[in-house]
Amino acid sequence: MKTDNEKYNESIQPNTFFLENLKSKLPDFFSKDGKFDLDKFKSQLQEHNIDELKDGYQLNFIGKEYARRQAGEMPSTVIVSDEIQNNGEGKNSKNLFFTGDNLEVLRHLQTNYAGKVDVIYIDPPYNTGNDDFVYPDRFEYSDEKLKEMFGMGDEQVERLKSIQGKSSHSAWMTFMYPRLSLAKNILSNNGVIFISIDDNEQANLTMLMNEIFGEVNLVANIHCQLSTTQGMKVGSAKKGNIVKNAEYILCYTKNGKKNIAKHPIYDYRPEYDEHYSLFKKDDGTICKLSEVYDYRHPKDLSTKKSLSLAEAYKTSNDFRSFVRSHLANIVRSHLANIVFFDKIGNVFDSSSLSNGKWKRVEQNNRTYFLTVDNKGKIKQLLLLKDSWGIADDFYKNEGLRKIRGDWWPDFYMDMGNVSKEGGIKFDNGKKPVRLIYQLLKMVSSENDIILDFFAGSSTTADAVMQLNAEDGGRRKFIMVQLPEKTYTVNSDGKEVPTGGGKDAYKAGFKSIDELSRERIKRSAAKIREDNNLSEDFDGSFKHYRVVEPTRQTLEKIEDFDINNTDLFNDMVSSFSSDALNVDGNASGEQTIRTTWLAKDGYSFDADVKKADFAGYEASLVEGSRLYLINDGWTSKNTENLLNKLGTHQLTVQTIVLFGYSFNIAELRELEIGLKQLDVNINLLKRY
Repeated sequence: MKTDNEKYNESIQPNTFFLENLKSKLPDFFSKDGKFDLDKFKSQLQEHNIDELKDGYQLNFIGKEYARRQAGEMPSTVIVSDEIQNNGEGKNSKNLFFTGDNLEVLRHLQTNYAGKVDVIYIDPPYNTGNDDFVYPDRFEYSDEKLKEMFGMGDEQVERLKSIQGKSSHSAWMTFMYPRLSLAKNILSNNGVIFISIDDNEQANLTMLMNEIFGEVNLVANIHCQLSTTQGMKVGSAKKGNIVKNAEYILCYTKNGKKNIAKHPIYDYRPEYDEHYSLFKKDDGTICKLSEVYDYRHPKDLSTKKSLSLAEAYKTSNDFRSFVRSHLANIVRSHLANIVFFDKIGNVFDSSSLSNGKWKRVEQNNRTYFLTVDNKGKIKQLLLLKDSWGIADDFYKNEGLRKIRGDWWPDFYMDMGNVSKEGGIKFDNGKKPVRLIYQLLKMVSSENDIILDFFAGSSTTADAVMQLNAEDGGRRKFIMVQLPEKTYTVNSDGKEVPTGGGKDAYKAGFKSIDELSRERIKRSAAKIREDNNLSEDFDGSFKHYRVVEPTRQTLEKIEDFDINNTDLFNDMVSSFSSDALNVDGNASGEQTIRTTWLAKDGYSFDADVKKADFAGYEASLVEGSRLYLINDGWTSKNTENLLNKLGTHQLTVQTIVLFGYSFNIAELRELEIGLKQLDVNINLLKRY
């Protein structure tokens, strides 16, 4: 016997997902039997003299029809609750972490999170050719089935199957297409999606996004500089090569709105030659005021001697270090007193100047603020721009600029310490928390849901928690990460760390999802400590694993006969975490119920109560839907249920039962009894 999802997946076409979305928006172009009226649609276009059906360009690649079909398929997996985490430190958390293939997770979220996610950030594989995709992307259909589904010949089927596992553009686009399609469906109407990418697939990603989201929804292609020293380190620039020194962040909306900033973000990168100066000697010691190096015109002012390029470069490095450490945020008070917040939250304002923390110095019609040691030597010095003064415009007073299409490393991408962020060293494509923090600060509100379905080391979760700690928000994150191993097993049976997972493996993490979850815990602990937060700060998560049933279970399902009076009494237990060979202590009933909660549109923290029917334990969800999952149902249980429904002791709209737990006689008795009630109750049988 085939499952309900298998039957559905066999019946769909490559355009099913598109037609279902079109039907929800343009129902008047569909007939009673659900067929799209193409002639009517053409006539509407022609009335406005639009010939879009003939002209224009299209995006085509090997595997596109297969990718479109994948977007419409139902999940073939189940959701297994980590009962240890979810009844422990994650019990009251609203955050979610899914371990599993993100395509399957996105399929599971299509109902209960449709139109609910406010911000998506992803950092997908860049398809550099260094490694094949670790994500499962299997062609599970026979050649004959593929020919039937897509109208292909033998040669075309071979070409389609040949892209699997290759680092080709077609393989990458086949991989990304269904994920982006499903992501769009769960993005809210006012939602924003950010995607990091590099040169290798940036053009193809833009075309994919234009097709799926629409070109009108492109907000920006943000250019991010990764390093200022890469060329110098490798000597590549000296050899005449163009140094690859940047990545991109594509930003799209769902509704065509371009002014996406809910909270305007300004570039905190100062104009070095106008705003600030740092006073240090060549040996790194602090200068006196007479020994100042001017950044724009690097000279030792005491001797009027010009500095060498190396000396000037060292000075600029010193400056950047100072700015990153102490001036990440600069604001003004209402009384025009300059207020500085350093990175650990210490405040330096006008009162600090008076009590000796800062000293105000006037020289050459310029104002300097400085700190001194106990011997009177200058430790830190800040030059206040001459033109600053009292004005109504907060940010204008600060001399700050709105963000542009190019973001530089001084604040957004402090690459030097990225691998150690979150307390765990991890070098495999890790993004700076500061970068994602700025994106979220710009576009998110305090109660938004943020999704990252290529979670990696969970930098996005870290950024969400940091932003919540800053403004008291209650943003919720959803992280999805494949249990990608940090090691391989050689021919001798010995575990060998992978290139990108070497540090993680040494730290004791056998998979990236383990590291990802631990990073959240460590980051949350540090954020609590640094900000002295109360217990209601949400620094945890509920954890779920998205897992395929075992081959033995699938064989049982395949052999199941609905008309057979004998049942597989252990069918429910086949879905327990132990039977599925994963951690978590989840029973089979819990796995099936959790999977159905998502399918039926309920949140993962829906109110679930136990309901007893003459010794049979069922689950009552939100007081309106009854789940009958366990086996052992008898006529006595049917009688008790019907009595409670008939006397209005229990009021439900729908009863959902696990078909494998009911034989044909018990099922028919229940169906007949429900029809005789004076209330209309929907009975759903699932297989």
